[in-house]
Amino acid sequence: MAGIGFELRKILKRDNLMSLMQAYTYAAVISSGPWVLSIVGILIIGVLSYAIVLPNMLIVQFQVSITYVIAASLIFTGPFQLAFTRFTADRLFEKNNDVILTNFHAVTLAVTVVGGIAGLLCVLFLFPEQSVMYRLLLLAAFVIMSNIWIATIFLSGMKQYKEIVWMYLLGYTITVLAALAMRPFGLEGLMAGFVIGQALLLMGMTVLILRNYPAQKFISFEFFERKLMYPTLLCIGLLYNLGVWVDKFVFWFTADTSQAIIGPLRASVIYDLPVFLAYLSIIPGMAIFLLRMETDFVEYYDKFYQAVRSGGSLEAIEEARNGMVETIRLGIFEIIKIQTIATLLLIVIGEATLKWLGISTLYLPLLYIDVIAAGLQVVLLGILNVFFYLDKRRIVLALCATFVVLNLALTLVSVQLGPAFFGYGFALALLVVVLAGLALLSRTLGLLEYETFMLQ
Repeated sequence: MAGIGFELRKILKRDNLMSLMQAYTYAAVISSGPWVLSIVGILIIGVLSYAIVLPNMLIVQFQVSITYVIAASLIFTGPFQLAFTRFTADRLFEKNNDVILTNFHAVTLAVTVVGGIAGLLCVLFLFPEQSVMYRLLLLAAFVIMSNIWIATIFLSGMKQYKEIVWMYLLGYTITVLAALAMRPFGLEGLMAGFVIGQALLLMGMTVLILRNYPAQKFISFEFFERKLMYPTLLCIGLLYNLGVWVDKFVFWFTADTSQAIIGPLRASVIYDLPVFLAYLSIIPGMAIFLLRMETDFVEYYDKFYQAVRSGGSLEAIEEARNGMVETIRLGIFEIIKIQTIATLLLIVIGEATLKWLGISTLYLPLLYIDVIAAGLQVVLLGILNVFFYLDKRRIVLALCATFVVLNLALTLVSVQLGPAFFGYGFALALLVVVLAGLALLSRTLGLLEYETFMLQ
């Protein structure tokens, strides 16, 4: 993301209110666009279809189906995302750009084939009572979304931030319009509209990638060589995405907190809506994350290791190291500050917002705790990001594994304790992991110079 971050800093250098708003808008859409736009798109399609699609249960089936597609595709591609990000970064550092696009084709081929086979088996055996068209569209949505997450790796490293923003906005606009246009055909129509919109989005992303990464041949498989693959990153990608979704799975597949929707898919009305709304509050925090952690921090990070590699003075090395520490401290503080403001704002307007959306105000306590949890998740992303730059993969692996275990265990406990404790499992798990991450980060930065030199 640093390539985008540095381009956004050029906007900030204009030093006026308009440039400030422009930079943060781009940062917000780029950093949280896929999450937020998918949530908003699903909600808009549902709200505008209630008068057309009858019975209304078909709309719920559509929304739940797409939610499962997003969750499954993120968990499935998690290992590929991080490992391929590292592969791409290493090749760029080596100035071996020619193999990037060819290996991107190899990864998307693997994701399409493996995901397609696994998805085909699922739709064949888990949805025997649904129509063939629904099962084919569900499979297509899963494969396309999986490829979109892989393509996002490339987009996040490009400097064409305006094109990226408009690509996401256009893609999800087409998704909403296509679904609305085909809603008279019921569930299959809504699914077809979603698939068409996402397919066009993937095509647009692919065009941007082809324009920016030249290659002499179409495909190569260096990424899958053992010496170039990082098993820890494969595990981290899987565990982080699993940790984010495991509390949702607990609520979905606990009989007292959920209901059957379509086939084996279940949903928890009492839990899902507050979580979705809470994730909208992360937009400001994600913008801060991109602009601060991925620009200011990276600047001092580069100065530190450049001084080390070029034989810089001890004073220069310590100055760069202190700049890194200060930037991390300010970045995390700003994320906490902006998320606190978002939480307080939601407390003020939360009741009115739920009434406007036609949602019971009984969801308010759960909404509040979910907003806090979403803010903690942004802080955790900032911490993990620093550890990735410092190549502390084992620490990240330990934090992600702890997150999965705690979120699963504490969510199960909260379900047993009753509705008053719903959401606290997710929030408490994140709080513990964030505090542990901060402690480990402080210790790591304190030993940075020692480890940098002694481990060479």
